[in-house]
Amino acid sequence: MILNFSTIKRAAATTLAAIVLTIPSLAQAPEDAMQPLAPGAVKLTDFFENDIQNSITNWNKGVVPYKKFVDFFRYGRAQFALGEMWGKAVRSGCMFYRYQPDEELKQIMAATVKDLLSTRRSNGSICCVDVDKQPDGLGGDMWERKYVLLGLDEYYRHVEADPEVLKAMEQQAQCIIDQVGEAPKVSLVSLGWSPNRIESCTLLEPFMRLYNWTGKKKYLDFATYIVSTGGSMGYNIFQQALDNVPPHKMGGPYPKAYEMMSMFEGLVEYYRATGEEKWKQCFMNLYNNIRHNEITIIGNGGGDLPYHPAVMGEGWDNTALEQTNPSITRMMETCVGVTWMKFCSQILRLTGDVSTVDEIEKYIYNGLLGAMKPSGDGFSYVNLLNGEKVTNYGWGWNFDGQQVTCCNLNGPMGLAYIPYVAVMNSKIGPVVNLYNALEAKTTTPKGNKLTLSLKTIFPKDNNVVVEVNPDRKEQFTLRLRIPSWSDNTIVKLNGHRVDNVVKGEYLALERKWRKGDKIELTFDMKCRLIDAPKSSNRDGDNFQAVIYGPIVLARDENTDADYNKPVQVIANAEGLVDIKRTNPTLATTRQEFIVPTTDGDIRMIDYASVNGWNGKKVCTWLPKK
Repeated sequence: MILNFSTIKRAAATTLAAIVLTIPSLAQAPEDAMQPLAPGAVKLTDFFENDIQNSITNWNKGVVPYKKFVDFFRYGRAQFALGEMWGKAVRSGCMFYRYQPDEELKQIMAATVKDLLSTRRSNGSICCVDVDKQPDGLGGDMWERKYVLLGLDEYYRHVEADPEVLKAMEQQAQCIIDQVGEAPKVSLVSLGWSPNRIESCTLLEPFMRLYNWTGKKKYLDFATYIVSTGGSMGYNIFQQALDNVPPHKMGGPYPKAYEMMSMFEGLVEYYRATGEEKWKQCFMNLYNNIRHNEITIIGNGGGDLPYHPAVMGEGWDNTALEQTNPSITRMMETCVGVTWMKFCSQILRLTGDVSTVDEIEKYIYNGLLGAMKPSGDGFSYVNLLNGEKVTNYGWGWNFDGQQVTCCNLNGPMGLAYIPYVAVMNSKIGPVVNLYNALEAKTTTPKGNKLTLSLKTIFPKDNNVVVEVNPDRKEQFTLRLRIPSWSDNTIVKLNGHRVDNVVKGEYLALERKWRKGDKIELTFDMKCRLIDAPKSSNRDGDNFQAVIYGPIVLARDENTDADYNKPVQVIANAEGLVDIKRTNPTLATTRQEFIVPTTDGDIRMIDYASVNGWNGKKVCTWLPKK
C-alpha cells in the first residue's frame, strides 16, 4: 500500500453516466459448482502443515498486537488506513480456527472482537475518526470500515455466531449507507487516498456478505450503488473489464492490483445474488487477462516498470512480459498474491474452472512460501526474482520495534486458504484439487460419511495414492485435477489403468465406491527450461528459468558464490533438463537439484527455500552465457 504521488496526476473527473442495473429474481441466482468442506474436515500432514503451524503459533497467537490495532479506533490513527490492520489480523486468525479448532486462538479472537465492539461510536460506526469528521476520505475511512466488516464476518462465520457481532456489522453498514451514496450524501468515489478512489469501492464484498446473512434488500441496494459508480473516480473499471482492457490500463494512473481484485471478489458475490450474466463475463475477463498478462513464473504479479513507477510495484504492469526487465526494483506485493489466490478460489467455487487451481498451486508453492519468514512471524512486502528476494519495509507501522505491514497481515490468509481449496465437494461427489498429504472427511451425494486420504510426499515425489473410504457402498463421481504441467499423468484405479487422462482438466471417475478403493497417480514431473518473455527492455531478453513440475528453481547466494553468473543450462531439443535430486546443502531447503550446464554442474533449489532475510540474494531468471 506504499504510495508516491509525486509523479501521479489525478485523473480527470470524467462524468460517468449511471449504469442502469436490473436485479433479476433471486430464483435465477446461480449455484456454486463446488463447495468447501466443513470446518476442520481437512487435515494436512506434510509440507504446508509446518508453515501453517508456524504462522498460527508465532504470528496469530504470537506477536500480533491486537490491542494496539483496536486503539486506532479508540484514540485515532497517525497515518492513513491503519484501521485496516485489525480486520486483516482477525480474518486470518478466524480462517486458521476454521482449519484447526484451537481454544487459545478462539479466546484471542473473542477478546479482540469484544475490545473492538467497545469502540463503537454514537452513530454505531467502528471508525478511526469522530462522528463529526466522518466520512474521512483521505484517511481511508471506507477501506478501514470494509476490513472491520470482513474481520467481524469471518469471526461470526467461523468462530462464534454471536448476535452482538452481527448487530455491530449491521450498525457499521447502516452508518455507511446513511453517509454515502447519491446526493446529498457523499459520493463513494470521492472518498479515499488514491487518485481514482478504487479502494473505497471494495466495500462491495462485505455488503454482499451482509446481504447473504440477513437477506435485507438495503444491503443489496447499496451494492448496486457501488457497481453503478464504475468502481472508481473517472473510470468505469467494470466496463473496462467487459471490454477486455489489459489490467495495466484499467483505472487510469492507478491500476492498483490488490484493491482491484478485492473489488472483483465482491462482484463475484454480487453475481451470485443477482445472476446477471454480464457480471460473470466481467470478472472472468479480468481473471483471464490477469492470468495471461500479469502472473509471473512464481504465481504473483505487479511491478513498478515500465508503466506505473509511482505505484511502487503494487500495480498491474504487464508483469508476465516484464518480469525479466532488469530495471524493475519492486514487484509482486504479497497482498496481491494472496488476493489473487482468493479471487481464483471464488471463481473455482462458482464455476469449477480447473485453471484456477493451476494458478493457486503455482502461487502457494513458489510465491507464497517464498515470501514467508522461516520463523513464521511475517511475510515479505514484495518479492524479486533476481536480486533482493524479500523486504520487510513498505506501508505499515512500527509497534515498539515490531514492524507490521499490510503484507505481514495478508500472508497468513494465503496459508489458511490452502486446506480450504485442497479438497472440495459437489452435487455429484468430491473434488481433489491439490495433492499434498492430507486426510479429508466429507459426505457423499446421499449424505453418507466419506474419508479421502492422500498418501504422498509430493512435490518431493511424483506419486500420490488416494484412498477412498465411504461408510457405505455408493455410486458417485470423484474428480481429480490433472495439473496442466503434467503432460502424461498415469492414473490407476484398484490397479487398472484409467484412460482419457487429460492435462489441465478434471478426471471424473464415476463408479460404485466401497471401502478400500485406491487410486494411484503418477505425475509427469519433467524439468523444463524456458526462455525469458519479451519485455519492453531488450536487456531482459537473455535469461532462462528452470521449472520442475510446479516448482520454480533458483540459485541461492547463501550457498553459491557464483549465484548470478551467466550459464548455459543443457537441455534437449524439447527443452527438457536432466536434473538430479540431491541432499539439500542447508537443513531449511525443501528441495535441491544438480543442474547440468556447459561449464559443469550447478546446484539449484526451490525458490521458496531461498532465505533472503539475512541479506543474501537470489537468481531465478538465469543470465545466459
